Amino acid sequence: MSPAMPAFESLSLSVVVPTYRRPELLARCLAALLAQTLPRSRYEIIVCDDGPDADVRALLARLSVPDGSRPALRYLPVAATQGPAGARNAGWRAAHAPVIAFTDDDTVPDPGWLEAGLKAMAPAVDAVAGRVVMPVPDPPTDYERDAGRLGRAEFVTANCFVRRATLERLGGFDERYSQAWREDSDLHFALLEQGCRIERAPDAVVVHPLRPARFAAGLSMQRKIMFDVLLYRKHRHHYRQRIRRGPPWFYLAVTLLALAAPACLLAGWFTGAAFAASAWFALTLIFFLRRLRGTAPGLRSMADLALTSALIPPLSIFWRLVGAWRFGWALP
Repeated sequence: MSPAMPAFESLSLSVVVPTYRRPELLARCLAALLAQTLPRSRYEIIVCDDGPDADVRALLARLSVPDGSRPALRYLPVAATQGPAGARNAGWRAAHAPVIAFTDDDTVPDPGWLEAGLKAMAPAVDAVAGRVVMPVPDPPTDYERDAGRLGRAEFVTANCFVRRATLERLGGFDERYSQAWREDSDLHFALLEQGCRIERAPDAVVVHPLRPARFAAGLSMQRKIMFDVLLYRKHRHHYRQRIRRGPPWFYLAVTLLALAAPACLLAGWFTGAAFAASAWFALTLIFFLRRLRGTAPGLRSMADLALTSALIPPLSIFWRLVGAWRFGWALP
């Protein structure tokens, strides 16, 4: 399937792309990776198929050429783990180059992405964070506005470069992060704690187009909160410094009021039930109005915000408790 491999000693970079049953998005990403300004003999592309898929395998077979006119393109089926952290580990461990470039299957790297990232990787540098551009409509929906924060993130696996030797020293990604959430922060904090040198490369750009979101997509996103518990348990200082400074008191208050209202009603304390229900409604309305500010108008958007504003606080607390049960009782 792969073209004639360049001599390993000529490789400067191995690009690792985890994917999971999104061949159309992967094809767009690979087209951009195959069009890099970095000479083709200096990098290879490793697609880590997390849940091996015939369509992905066929895509790589079509893109591979035997004459060496393109960078080496390798297909790596990943069956031992589930999630992008495990897929990335399989990718960098199979890589032949001393520097690993990470991106996602739904990004579009600029033509000079690899060249700019490699230039920033000076001999004493362990890792480089590139720039992620996420075009967001104006005005955005609440979901789009939240997703757009990726463009302001400090260190993300959609666009970073790490020395293979550094990854070996740190043990790579923690495969307990079985969803695409916080595994990049975990690696970032591990780099910081080991005194590694991290530089920024603003000219190393990947575009991360927003994908259409289904109705009330924010509810399913709450499941990822359990990985905040794992991150907090491992890197409490950096979590408090860079992500969240204190517990989610607002969500906790709303959730307790939502539980108190029916409890009081069942106990026959109607005044207490009315007070709890009124306080819950007032806080939920504040949450709704705060999220509504500056977002795109429309009936669908308003309905989405109303439903998710009512359900996000208890779901967020629930998944924190699940995370505490799963990873240890250290609640962020």
